[in-house]
Amino acid sequence: MKSQDIFLLLKLASLAHREAVANRTGDAVVPAGWRDWLADEDSDRGLQRALHDSGAANEADASKVYGVRALADSTGISKTQVGLALQRCFDVGLAKPDRLTGVPRANNKALLEFVVYGLRYVFPAKPGEVTRGIATGLGAPVLEGKLMTAGELVPVWPDPHGSTKGVAVEPLYKTVTSAVRRDSRLYALLALTDAIRLGQPRERNLAAEMLAQMLRDER
Repeated sequence: MKSQDIFLLLKLASLAHREAVANRTGDAVVPAGWRDWLADEDSDRGLQRALHDSGAANEADASKVYGVRALADSTGISKTQVGLALQRCFDVGLAKPDRLTGVPRANNKALLEFVVYGLRYVFPAKPGEVTRGIATGLGAPVLEGKLMTAGELVPVWPDPHGSTKGVAVEPLYKTVTSAVRRDSRLYALLALTDAIRLGQPRERNLAAEMLAQMLRDER
Protein backbone atom coordinates (compact mmCIF):
# COMPACT_ATOMS: atom_id res chain seq x y z
CA MET A 1 0.00 0.00 0.00
CA LYS A 2 1.12 3.56 -0.76
CA SER A 3 0.08 6.84 0.81
CA GLN A 4 -1.71 7.98 -2.35
CA ASP A 5 -4.07 5.02 -1.92
CA ILE A 6 -5.53 6.63 1.22
CA PHE A 7 -5.72 9.99 -0.55
CA LEU A 8 -7.63 8.37 -3.43
CA LEU A 9 -10.00 6.53 -1.07
CA LEU A 10 -10.86 9.77 0.72
CA LYS A 11 -11.53 11.38 -2.66
CA LEU A 12 -13.90 8.51 -3.51
CA ALA A 13 -15.67 9.07 -0.19
CA SER A 14 -16.07 12.77 -0.95
CA LEU A 15 -17.46 12.03 -4.42
CA ALA A 16 -19.91 9.51 -2.96
CA HIS A 17 -21.23 12.14 -0.57
CA ARG A 18 -21.82 14.61 -3.40
CA GLU A 19 -23.56 11.93 -5.42
CA ALA A 20 -25.78 10.90 -2.51
CA VAL A 21 -26.86 14.48 -1.84
CA ALA A 22 -27.48 15.12 -5.53
CA ASN A 23 -29.63 11.99 -5.75
CA ARG A 24 -31.69 13.06 -2.72
CA THR A 25 -32.16 16.70 -3.67
CA GLY A 26 -31.65 16.84 -7.42
CA ASP A 27 -28.95 19.47 -6.92
CA ALA A 28 -25.19 19.31 -6.64
CA VAL A 29 -24.16 19.60 -3.01
CA VAL A 30 -22.86 22.96 -1.89
CA PRO A 31 -19.53 22.38 -0.13
CA ALA A 32 -18.97 23.41 3.47
CA GLY A 33 -16.93 26.55 4.04
CA TRP A 34 -13.70 24.76 4.91
CA ARG A 35 -10.95 26.80 3.28
CA ASP A 36 -7.48 27.96 4.28
CA TRP A 37 -6.12 29.34 1.03
CA LEU A 38 -6.39 32.38 -1.16
CA ALA A 39 -9.22 31.97 -3.67
CA ASP A 40 -8.18 31.96 -7.30
CA GLU A 41 -10.04 31.63 -10.56
CA ASP A 42 -8.60 28.24 -11.47
CA SER A 43 -9.59 26.59 -8.18
CA ASP A 44 -13.07 28.13 -8.35
CA ARG A 45 -13.55 26.83 -11.89
CA GLY A 46 -12.36 23.40 -10.83
CA LEU A 47 -14.76 23.36 -7.90
CA GLN A 48 -17.72 24.36 -10.04
CA ARG A 49 -16.84 21.71 -12.64
CA ALA A 50 -16.56 19.07 -9.92
CA LEU A 51 -19.92 20.10 -8.46
CA HIS A 52 -21.53 19.86 -11.89
CA ASP A 53 -19.98 16.47 -12.63
CA SER A 54 -20.87 15.09 -9.20
CA GLY A 55 -24.51 14.96 -10.22
CA ALA A 56 -23.69 12.08 -12.57
CA ALA A 57 -25.26 9.06 -10.93
CA ASN A 58 -26.10 6.75 -13.81
CA GLU A 59 -23.77 4.28 -15.43
CA ALA A 60 -23.39 6.27 -18.65
CA ASP A 61 -22.18 9.35 -16.79
CA ALA A 62 -20.13 7.58 -14.11
CA SER A 63 -16.89 7.80 -16.08
CA LYS A 64 -17.11 11.60 -15.89
CA VAL A 65 -16.46 11.35 -12.16
CA TYR A 66 -15.17 7.88 -11.30
CA GLY A 67 -13.19 6.89 -14.39
CA VAL A 68 -9.41 6.66 -14.14
CA ARG A 69 -8.97 9.79 -16.24
CA ALA A 70 -11.43 11.77 -14.11
CA LEU A 71 -9.88 10.60 -10.84
CA ALA A 72 -6.43 11.48 -12.14
CA ASP A 73 -7.66 14.96 -13.04
CA SER A 74 -9.35 15.57 -9.68
CA THR A 75 -6.49 14.26 -7.54
CA GLY A 76 -3.37 15.01 -9.57
CA ILE A 77 -2.30 11.37 -9.35
CA SER A 78 -1.27 9.99 -12.74
CA LYS A 79 -3.69 7.69 -14.57
CA THR A 80 -1.27 4.79 -14.24
CA GLN A 81 -0.93 5.32 -10.50
CA VAL A 82 -4.70 5.72 -10.06
CA GLY A 83 -5.23 2.35 -11.72
CA LEU A 84 -2.57 0.69 -9.59
CA ALA A 85 -3.91 2.30 -6.40
CA LEU A 86 -7.45 1.11 -7.12
CA GLN A 87 -6.21 -2.43 -7.72
CA ARG A 88 -4.28 -2.43 -4.43
CA CYS A 89 -7.36 -1.19 -2.59
CA PHE A 90 -9.57 -3.82 -4.23
CA ASP A 91 -7.08 -6.53 -3.32
CA VAL A 92 -7.09 -5.71 0.41
CA GLY A 93 -10.79 -4.84 0.72
CA LEU A 94 -10.43 -1.08 1.16
CA ALA A 95 -12.46 -0.52 -2.00
CA LYS A 96 -14.96 -2.45 -4.06
CA PRO A 97 -16.93 -1.96 -7.29
CA ASP A 98 -20.46 -0.64 -6.95
CA ARG A 99 -22.93 -3.47 -7.50
CA LEU A 100 -25.11 -1.42 -9.86
CA THR A 101 -22.74 0.86 -11.75
CA GLY A 102 -19.37 -0.82 -11.28
CA VAL A 103 -17.73 2.45 -10.19
CA PRO A 104 -15.11 2.19 -7.43
CA ARG A 105 -16.41 2.77 -3.91
CA ALA A 106 -14.37 3.17 -0.75
CA ASN A 107 -15.11 0.59 1.93
CA ASN A 108 -15.66 3.28 4.54
CA LYS A 109 -15.73 0.97 7.55
CA ALA A 110 -12.41 -0.65 6.64
CA LEU A 111 -10.93 2.72 5.65
CA LEU A 112 -11.85 4.23 9.02
CA GLU A 113 -10.33 1.29 10.90
CA PHE A 114 -7.08 1.59 8.97
CA VAL A 115 -6.83 5.37 9.39
CA VAL A 116 -7.59 5.26 13.12
CA TYR A 117 -5.49 2.27 14.10
CA GLY A 118 -2.76 1.91 11.49
CA LEU A 119 -2.09 5.03 9.45
CA ARG A 120 0.23 6.83 11.87
CA TYR A 121 2.48 3.77 12.01
CA VAL A 122 2.54 3.06 8.28
CA PHE A 123 2.69 6.70 7.11
CA PRO A 124 3.90 8.75 10.10
CA ALA A 125 3.93 12.54 9.93
CA LYS A 126 6.82 14.56 11.37
CA PRO A 127 6.71 18.35 11.88
CA GLY A 128 9.31 20.30 9.90
CA GLU A 129 10.31 23.93 9.50
CA VAL A 130 8.11 26.99 9.93
CA THR A 131 6.48 27.96 6.64
CA ARG A 132 3.33 29.27 5.01
CA GLY A 133 0.73 26.80 3.89
CA ILE A 134 -2.72 25.26 4.25
CA ALA A 135 -3.59 24.38 7.84
CA THR A 136 -4.12 20.71 8.59
CA GLY A 137 -4.71 18.57 11.64
CA LEU A 138 -5.78 20.53 14.70
CA GLY A 139 -5.25 23.83 12.88
CA ALA A 140 -7.68 23.11 10.03
CA PRO A 141 -11.08 24.85 9.82
CA VAL A 142 -12.95 21.55 10.30
CA LEU A 143 -11.54 21.38 13.85
CA GLU A 144 -11.73 25.09 14.61
CA GLY A 145 -12.99 25.72 18.13
CA LYS A 146 -13.19 22.02 18.96
CA LEU A 147 -10.13 21.89 21.23
CA MET A 148 -8.19 24.47 23.19
CA THR A 149 -4.62 25.07 22.03
CA ALA A 150 -1.65 26.61 23.82
CA GLY A 151 -1.05 29.07 20.99
CA GLU A 152 1.67 27.01 19.35
CA LEU A 153 2.12 26.97 15.59
CA VAL A 154 -0.29 24.64 13.84
CA PRO A 155 0.69 22.03 11.23
CA VAL A 156 0.44 23.15 7.61
CA TRP A 157 0.94 21.62 4.19
CA PRO A 158 3.50 23.92 2.54
CA ASP A 159 1.78 25.84 -0.25
CA PRO A 160 2.20 29.40 -1.59
CA HIS A 161 -1.60 29.80 -1.75
CA GLY A 162 -2.01 28.91 1.94
CA SER A 163 -3.25 31.43 4.49
CA THR A 164 -1.55 30.10 7.63
CA LYS A 165 1.96 30.29 9.06
CA GLY A 166 2.79 27.04 10.78
CA VAL A 167 5.00 23.98 11.03
CA ALA A 168 5.45 22.11 7.76
CA VAL A 169 3.96 18.61 7.50
CA GLU A 170 4.29 16.54 4.37
CA PRO A 171 0.82 15.64 3.03
CA LEU A 172 -0.09 12.08 2.12
CA TYR A 173 0.67 12.89 -1.51
CA LYS A 174 2.39 15.76 -3.28
CA THR A 175 -0.76 16.97 -5.08
CA VAL A 176 -2.98 17.17 -1.99
CA THR A 177 -2.86 20.97 -1.75
CA SER A 178 -4.07 21.49 -5.32
CA ALA A 179 -6.75 18.80 -5.00
CA VAL A 180 -8.28 20.19 -1.80
CA ARG A 181 -8.63 23.65 -3.33
CA ARG A 182 -11.18 22.05 -5.67
CA ASP A 183 -12.94 19.98 -2.98
CA SER A 184 -13.39 21.40 0.51
CA ARG A 185 -14.92 18.17 1.85
CA LEU A 186 -11.80 16.30 0.77
CA TYR A 187 -9.84 18.98 2.64
CA ALA A 188 -11.77 18.22 5.83
CA LEU A 189 -11.32 14.45 5.46
CA LEU A 190 -7.57 14.79 4.92
CA ALA A 191 -7.18 17.29 7.77
CA LEU A 192 -8.95 14.93 10.18
CA THR A 193 -6.73 12.12 8.94
CA ASP A 194 -3.68 14.25 9.72
CA ALA A 195 -5.05 15.02 13.20
CA ILE A 196 -5.05 11.26 13.78
CA ARG A 197 -1.51 10.94 12.39
CA LEU A 198 -0.14 13.90 14.36
CA GLY A 199 -2.28 14.43 17.43
CA GLN A 200 -2.17 13.44 21.06
CA PRO A 201 -4.75 10.89 22.31
CA ARG A 202 -7.46 13.48 23.00
CA GLU A 203 -7.02 15.06 19.57
CA ARG A 204 -6.89 11.68 17.84
CA ASN A 205 -10.09 10.55 19.55
CA LEU A 206 -11.99 13.68 18.54
CA ALA A 207 -10.72 13.51 14.97
CA ALA A 208 -11.63 9.81 14.77
CA GLU A 209 -15.19 10.55 15.93
CA MET A 210 -15.59 13.35 13.40
CA LEU A 211 -14.08 11.29 10.59
CA ALA A 212 -16.41 8.40 11.41
CA GLN A 213 -19.40 10.74 11.21
CA MET A 214 -18.29 12.18 7.88
CA LEU A 215 -17.71 8.74 6.40
CA ARG A 216 -21.14 7.61 7.61
CA ASP A 217 -22.59 10.66 5.87
CA GLU A 218 -21.04 9.54 2.57
CA ARG A 219 -23.55 6.73 2.27
